Amino acid sequence: MADALRASDALGASDALGASDALGASDALGASEGLGASEAVSASIDVAAIRARFSSLQQGFAFFDAPGGTQVPDEVGEAIAEALREASANLGAGYATSMRVGKILEEAEDKAARFLSCDPREVIFGPNMTTLNFALSRTAARALRPGDEILVSSLDHDAGVAPWLEIAHDGDLVVRHVALNDDTTLDFGDLERKLGPRTKVVAFAWASNAVGTVTDARRVCRLAHDAGALAWVDAVHYAAHEPIDVRHIGADLLICSPYKFCGPHLGVACGRAEVIERWRPYKARPAPTRPLGRSFETGTLPYELLAGFNATIDYLESIGGFAAIVPYERSLGQRFLDGLSDAVTIYGRPGMAGRVPTFLVNVEGVAAQDVAASLATAQIGVWAHDSWYSLGLYQRLGYKDKSVRIGFIHYNNAEEVDRLLEALDRVRRT
Repeated sequence: MADALRASDALGASDALGASDALGASDALGASEGLGASEAVSASIDVAAIRARFSSLQQGFAFFDAPGGTQVPDEVGEAIAEALREASANLGAGYATSMRVGKILEEAEDKAARFLSCDPREVIFGPNMTTLNFALSRTAARALRPGDEILVSSLDHDAGVAPWLEIAHDGDLVVRHVALNDDTTLDFGDLERKLGPRTKVVAFAWASNAVGTVTDARRVCRLAHDAGALAWVDAVHYAAHEPIDVRHIGADLLICSPYKFCGPHLGVACGRAEVIERWRPYKARPAPTRPLGRSFETGTLPYELLAGFNATIDYLESIGGFAAIVPYERSLGQRFLDGLSDAVTIYGRPGMAGRVPTFLVNVEGVAAQDVAASLATAQIGVWAHDSWYSLGLYQRLGYKDKSVRIGFIHYNNAEEVDRLLEALDRVRRT
């Protein structure tokens, strides 16, 4: 078992640092903490030109619901439609539409590899992160034995926890939750105490979908490998806001969702080749086994959505990539924090250090659902919810009933942030 799941060997490629070395979570998250509101209109990106590429942003509605799914530039929808018109086929035939499908898939594997800093053969596509995580965790669990342990984080979305709980239920395994500090950061002391000889997987969220807190992924992966365990990363929320380099952090399995960064509804995973080539996939027997990642893709892929994914990566690169996105989004977050009244409570980290620009709040004396309804009337989109699917986190935040989640993304602008602040102030006064 230790040999089958050991993750700390063959990690040499992780020394080749990509974009995340310059803008990585542990180094760059505090760099812009001092950005003032005047810097929110950043020269790093042309936000007006970006917004012109989204039909959905032309109606005057301000979308601050990016953590639940972003708006999509027109070119992504057009790529999906074009694929349905001109590449409605399956792989393997000798005629034009089938060959176009093959090119779409190969391009998607190449672009996903570039986005994640991995090899194209390590890319795995699926319908969404949750479905991929259930499938891949079940595949990895073939090698687990009764009494083996999986560690999960109390910061996690339940899509990163429930698959392991179900596996534990079926296989008599043990799932242990790593605690959080008071500021919602991971308690590394508790992680180190809970790692042991029976630990086989350490699964964690790189960034919280609820409060925006970022975890030092490289440190978690290193500790997991030192214990002989796999490092299993939920990067769904992180991928929208920061660059990813799976080699740099040492992830063995990482999953994200393009619809969180202006793409279609898909799940994308990267499995380290030295790990996943040992797994026996759940698949139809005649289905492809090469390239390696396709072994874990069940059924016919949604090729039109892969065409949309390709257009998404082109879009992100055309606006300057994360080198431009990160400082701009962080300036929006700082503008929001600088303008908040004392009547608004923020859960989690108080500033921009150690977080992405996602905020969980409540307004004093006003129920969260009433805040969301009032903002919707003002043409501002936010959500009210109780747990945000983060059951281990929800129980410790201390609010009753629900909270309001506000998420900034690169197509938001300073004027929208100011509208939001004014609307929150009106809610409190009325």
